Amino acid sequence: MIRTTRRTILALLAALLTVGLSPALAWAAPPDPSSPAFGAYVMSKLDDQYRGEKSHAKMAMEIKTEHWTRKLTMEAWSLGQDYSLVRILKPRKEKGTATLKAKKDLFTYLNKTGRTIKISSGMMGGSWMGSHFTNDDLIRHSRLARDYHIKTTFNGTKGGVGVYDFTLTPKPDAPVVWGKLVITIRAADLEPLRQVFYDEDGAPVRELVFSDHKKIDDRVVPLKMVMRPLDSSGHPGTEYTRITYQSLDFGVKLKKSFFSLQKLKSL
Repeated sequence: MIRTTRRTILALLAALLTVGLSPALAWAAPPDPSSPAFGAYVMSKLDDQYRGEKSHAKMAMEIKTEHWTRKLTMEAWSLGQDYSLVRILKPRKEKGTATLKAKKDLFTYLNKTGRTIKISSGMMGGSWMGSHFTNDDLIRHSRLARDYHIKTTFNGTKGGVGVYDFTLTPKPDAPVVWGKLVITIRAADLEPLRQVFYDEDGAPVRELVFSDHKKIDDRVVPLKMVMRPLDSSGHPGTEYTRITYQSLDFGVKLKKSFFSLQKLKSL
């Protein structure tokens, strides 16, 4: 597993809200599940669930590896996909450290030293602070509906829950690293339940599980995400990174001016 600097985790945290808590946008009624357009509709909805409106959240993250466990508590604000601000609340030694994302620029404020650092693109690669999330998971430059061929491969019940399984294979020249994705969607509301990532040889590499779906304001969102490697040496499935949203507010009033270097230092 690639280790990264503390600055890298904060740079990626600045994009985290676009992954987990941005609400789905208004959508027309879905096509019939038997229609070839159904898979593209569901994947577009899933893509756009990672983009959207104003939000404020408090969340916890736990990283468990074979050798160590790390816990963080954070507070975060987002405005669409381009603006976010994250500060660490715990552990105490990192409290006040914060990161700002403003369009393509990323800045980290190190509270202990009083320094503000602009994050370079080279610092965005690799794993996220030794976690099991990657840069693309958090920033999501790719789009499922655009970059993959989509096929419905299951329509039925698993564990007493009606679900659809979609198998996605990359289109030629698509800017993606996975050989295949299998995504499980809850039939009742088209919310994500599970995503399995496969390498180019067809071997499962990791899985992302969504759970604790709750209605917040006028939408349903998963409040917990767990990423697990399936190919970790010796202990497949025992390592994980878990993100849990402790509070969410989609009605917060935010302006672009909130996402400034001055605010980064004053939180």
